[in-house]
Amino acid sequence: MHAPLPCRDALLTQTRRNSDTVAEPIFLSEPPMRRIATFAIALALATPALAALKPGSPAPAFTAPAFLAGQAFTFDLTATLKKGPVVVYFFPAAFTPGCNAEAAAFSQAIDKFKAQGVSVIGVTAGNVERLAEFSKDTEKCAGKFPVAADPGAKIAKTYDATMLLKPDLASRTSYLIGKNGRIAAAFDAMNPNQHVRQMLDAVAALQGKPVQSKK
Repeated sequence: MHAPLPCRDALLTQTRRNSDTVAEPIFLSEPPMRRIATFAIALALATPALAALKPGSPAPAFTAPAFLAGQAFTFDLTATLKKGPVVVYFFPAAFTPGCNAEAAAFSQAIDKFKAQGVSVIGVTAGNVERLAEFSKDTEKCAGKFPVAADPGAKIAKTYDATMLLKPDLASRTSYLIGKNGRIAAAFDAMNPNQHVRQMLDAVAALQGKPVQSKK
């Protein structure tokens, strides 16, 4: 049973599904050093994440270098919240299969978030040197929402969204932050398939609308 939440913007549930953990495949056609880095990421992806922040908690403010459709800018969470709620989703590394799939899912659903006045930002510590490319890749972000670089997972650590065995990488953790700056919902699962659905349902709950059934 969930404890009462301290603010109206907080969704009633936080879900952890570390049993959904999946490892990312390694591409042997990559150069040796990149294969080593990819192996390290894959190993990290097979481990549980640290506990996510609880709904009702203050969301740590941050600014970060980011890219939208290949164009660089500075993302400011506080400024963005003035426009409405924000989905901040942390992911381990750009151009890895699970993260590619998750980015594509958010890009395909972005109009549903925008229709509710909700902004989306992806944040990662992995392969940050390729984020400009990742942000505009038509099979990933497709230029529809920004992604921010978080070297060393410094931002992710303030959100309790890092790997247990590799804390310099973010876990796959999604947050809905209410306009009041507090966590409205959190979803923590290495399987990328449910993050968009969970965040859309959280938006509906935040706005007092019927929540769609989970698949």
